[in-house]
Amino acid sequence: DYLRDNLSRKKEQLVMRWPRPFHFSIVDEVDSVLIDEGRNPLLISGEDNREAARYPVAAKVADLLIEGAHYTVELKGNNIDLTEDGVTYAEMILGTNDLWDENDPWARFVTNALKAKEFYRRDVQYIVRNGKALIINELTGRVEPKRRWSDGIHQAVEAKEGLKIQQADSVIVAQITYQSLFKLYPKLSGMTGTAKTEEKEFLKMFKMPVIEVPTNLPNIRVDLPIQAFATLRGKWQYVREEVESMFQLGRPVLVGTTSVESSEYLSDLLKSRNIPHNVLNARPKYAAREAEIIAQAGRKHAITISTNMAGRGTDIILGGNPKMLAKEIVEDNVLPFLSHDTPDVETEGESTSHKGLSKIKLGPSSLALLAKAAIMAKYVHKSESNEWSFQKAKSAVMESIEMSNTIGLEKLQERVAEVTEMYPLCDAIALAYATVLKDCEIHCFDEGAEVKTLGGLHVIGTSLHESRRIDNQLRGRAGRQGDPGSTRFMVSLQDEMFRKFNLDTEWAVRLISRITDGEDIAIESNAVVKQLLGLQINAEKYYFGIRKNLVEFDEVLEVQRKHIYSLRQVILSGDSESCSEQIFQYMQAVVDEIILGNVDPQKPPKTWDLAKLLDELASLGGNLLTETFKETQEEDLQSSLEQILRYGSVEVDNFVLPNMPVPPNSFRGIRKRTSSAMRWFAMCVDDTSKKGRYTNIVNLLRKYFGDFLIATYLEVLQESRHHDAYIRGIEEGSTSEDT
Repeated sequence: DYLRDNLSRKKEQLVMRWPRPFHFSIVDEVDSVLIDEGRNPLLISGEDNREAARYPVAAKVADLLIEGAHYTVELKGNNIDLTEDGVTYAEMILGTNDLWDENDPWARFVTNALKAKEFYRRDVQYIVRNGKALIINELTGRVEPKRRWSDGIHQAVEAKEGLKIQQADSVIVAQITYQSLFKLYPKLSGMTGTAKTEEKEFLKMFKMPVIEVPTNLPNIRVDLPIQAFATLRGKWQYVREEVESMFQLGRPVLVGTTSVESSEYLSDLLKSRNIPHNVLNARPKYAAREAEIIAQAGRKHAITISTNMAGRGTDIILGGNPKMLAKEIVEDNVLPFLSHDTPDVETEGESTSHKGLSKIKLGPSSLALLAKAAIMAKYVHKSESNEWSFQKAKSAVMESIEMSNTIGLEKLQERVAEVTEMYPLCDAIALAYATVLKDCEIHCFDEGAEVKTLGGLHVIGTSLHESRRIDNQLRGRAGRQGDPGSTRFMVSLQDEMFRKFNLDTEWAVRLISRITDGEDIAIESNAVVKQLLGLQINAEKYYFGIRKNLVEFDEVLEVQRKHIYSLRQVILSGDSESCSEQIFQYMQAVVDEIILGNVDPQKPPKTWDLAKLLDELASLGGNLLTETFKETQEEDLQSSLEQILRYGSVEVDNFVLPNMPVPPNSFRGIRKRTSSAMRWFAMCVDDTSKKGRYTNIVNLLRKYFGDFLIATYLEVLQESRHHDAYIRGIEEGSTSEDT
């Protein structure tokens, strides 16, 4: 909204409450917003369609180039460098003599195609859905359909996948960092469970101290030592074995993975051992059922494999979430009778797996009310001429459940008992839900007590993240509200983070081989773990440096952005007089720039480049000023300035250079005369321009030509006989485009 408001051309398009749109901000998960997302500036882009056809060609070239021979890869900075052989080979394929030729530029497209090939992996950084490449937020694990990578990367990814280029090259028209945006709030605060490790950054960047609030109940979660493996194979094998052992005990397990690819790889391993489980990642068939999957995650024997979608802000209740379970039971019993449509997996998701979980025992009253609701649903379906869509049927059930939560059980029983002309379908569903909910609450309470006896939720992390905070978020899913729980992180030296930050894996493998005979054996050695955690801290420092540089760079832009944006708001929100005054100031500023660029107040006028000054000023107003000053020579202006030097004083109010063209008499009225006087005062107190013996002559020159340009503009407007509202619209449009 902030960026769009400052691209608006009409007052009616503004959506924020100007002139003071920012007041107080409370940011939920503040470390995620201000720190994790702080590396990514917020952009609004326009389109440039000229080079769209180059992306598919560059993608084919990238497929032919070989890493090591034709290009080198730097994982840490996501950089690609073409070797001499690579440049020659690419030029030969493309039939060009120079990849960097300005008239036929291929270098950028080939480099982006190689980056798409090496750094942007399907089911890790993005997924493909409905012919589109959709970004997966690596910090949250969620799809972000409205985001696109900038600098041609997204188009390169689309070309790599053989997709239609959805947008051509993007041109940034407005941008701001999260840090700069939230600093606009006079008062800024936030809440999170994992800010302590970034306390210094919050204080330095945002002047926000971190206050730690003690937990309501003591934390009895057990964080088991990190286990390190030499190979990925060994790590995944141990993850599978630990999940299987916990499943045999009956403890619920949450496995955190870093990508869609990893979550589905582990899912295949568990399927091979016939271990029932649910997967939660960015794929639509899973993401659409997120609430149902999380509702089951704390039940006995429940196994959940998740990306970071379940790593922040997720409350897993031991024994299950009774409200979500009751909702599932009602939907399973009613929806098949209301609609015969097959649910769309893309929007509704796959059904949640209940294998291995205990069946919820429903009382006779719940079963009877469910049967009654199903009969009513069947009657409604038959009595209505139009077939109900699955979405319409589901919405009707959801409305009934919301009504049940609002009005209570006794009121529902009264409504169902009343004789009405219409069949009370919603009331019947709501009453069935309320009764089933009571049974679910009893079941979940009993099962929750059993799970606590077994040790609570067990969380397994399959990789260290680039920040300790994200690891702590995953750990925090277990042991909530004083519940028991445990966590274990299993990492491999072949994990991407260790490769990206150049861990000496050979040293670690040699150390592991001295400790154990097999590379696939888990190691809990303090030396290895200390080395890995030290690397994680280095990663945090590296990304802190990126955020710091981004903020420092944006601070330079912020000065200009604030000035330009405030100027736009004055123009859009002000009256016609203030808008005209801005136009006059622009005109005077342009004149001042030309004059100050051709004169020196410390040297006499005879040394000034007056010929160039006249040429540049005459070109400002098109034919108007050209015609006026076509007879004026450098010598005329020189003579005029020498006359002024001999004057003891001059009258500034209606000042005209001697023997020079007289400006049109357009400064009639107190407002226009006041405007001219204010511009003169601004010149006299101007501390930014160079000072010298001839400063007064320079200022008179600035006033004369500034007044001349403005008076000519006003004369043209008066002769046009256009309505004031029409002129104001033109002025607003021209100034908003300039800003």
